[in-house]
Amino acid sequence: MKNRFSLFRPLHIITLLLLLGSCKTVTATKFSKPNRVAVKPKVKAIKFMTGADNLHDHFELFQDKRVGIVTNQTGLVTYESFVKTGNDGALNSQKLQVRTVHLVDYITEKTPLNLVKIFAPEHGFRGTADAGELVDDSKDAKTGLPILSLYGNNKKPSPEQLKGIDVLIFDLQDVGARFYTYISHLHYVMEACAENNIALVLLDRPNPNGGIVDGPTLNPEFSSFVGMHPIPVLHGMTIGEYALMINGQGWLKDAVQCNLSIIPCESYRRTMPYDLPINPSPNLPNAQSINLYASLCLFEGTNISMGRGTSTQFQIYGSPNLPKTDFSFTPQPNLGAKNPLYNGLICYGEDLTQVEKVDRLELKWLLKAYNESRDQSKFFNSFFTKLAGGLVLQNQIEAGFSEETIRASWQEDLDAFKKMRSDYLLYP
Repeated sequence: MKNRFSLFRPLHIITLLLLLGSCKTVTATKFSKPNRVAVKPKVKAIKFMTGADNLHDHFELFQDKRVGIVTNQTGLVTYESFVKTGNDGALNSQKLQVRTVHLVDYITEKTPLNLVKIFAPEHGFRGTADAGELVDDSKDAKTGLPILSLYGNNKKPSPEQLKGIDVLIFDLQDVGARFYTYISHLHYVMEACAENNIALVLLDRPNPNGGIVDGPTLNPEFSSFVGMHPIPVLHGMTIGEYALMINGQGWLKDAVQCNLSIIPCESYRRTMPYDLPINPSPNLPNAQSINLYASLCLFEGTNISMGRGTSTQFQIYGSPNLPKTDFSFTPQPNLGAKNPLYNGLICYGEDLTQVEKVDRLELKWLLKAYNESRDQSKFFNSFFTKLAGGLVLQNQIEAGFSEETIRASWQEDLDAFKKMRSDYLLYP
């Protein structure tokens, strides 16, 4: 794997294009490989930090600027501060406290940044809406700031919504899968910023599925909000690295370039285990569901439930159309699944809550469910081709191809993607 530099030689910000004050900048286009320029950090990092944790060292990017932010409940920041423990206010009456708070609260209460608007992705600002549920514009009760929804018919911020903003912060926790829509939000935000001459500062976060690169690569003819670009199901990048790829490959409309700056994670390797401090969305409640998400999400394009309407979403699968087994579940409406598939019906299938962590896109459960389905002609629905990124996988399964044969058919595209991906990696 190519790697221009290691974050164990700490860096604080990688910048692209030509704005944002005195920071060193580089450009990246689809015609040239991006250079890697590290700005010398002001304080050497001795522990892991997310980009948000490191925001305090880069307030100059926002000086005298009106700031907007794209974030949700995953936008957490951990910082240290002294708190008073006695009545005399002396230094020896204080102790160092580590706090974790929401980034919006941190910005408004602890920084000089002039935050004026919040933009919320799918599932809303607090992350409680169903998948695909329309989220209305609102106001944050704590700060009074307007919250503008970036879902439904408004996936791309409009010029009117961006009016009065000089720089936009992007901070969403991705899970490393092509169809997880936060990276689609990223595309549209980058495009809107490029078209409206607004700088974008992305606060990077680890990919909880590390460097796993696997699965079929999307055919551009099947591009949609659950898969916009020709990448595999599991792309093995942080969201910051993916942003570099979007810019560098010229994937934005009319190949416009976003004025993109990335505040990276510090002391991070993609092989490091990383459990998220908060659920990234309502139906990914724990590390097991996040690890199995890419493999089980393919069931969303079939007549098989992957546990929506239970407390073990993306850790089980089943259907009334599968043979009876010792394991069953009955979906019921809950947070994030107000009308789940097979609501109130007994589903038979398989419990995966205790399976070992996977390090690839697993097909065995999908193939088993298809082979055991009562009516294979009704197994797939039209959404499957969007999730799979084309017709090939469904055709292979229906033709009875083995898992080994199917996996071998991905290899040429995976090799090409890995070669392209190497130009955008920030971490070892």
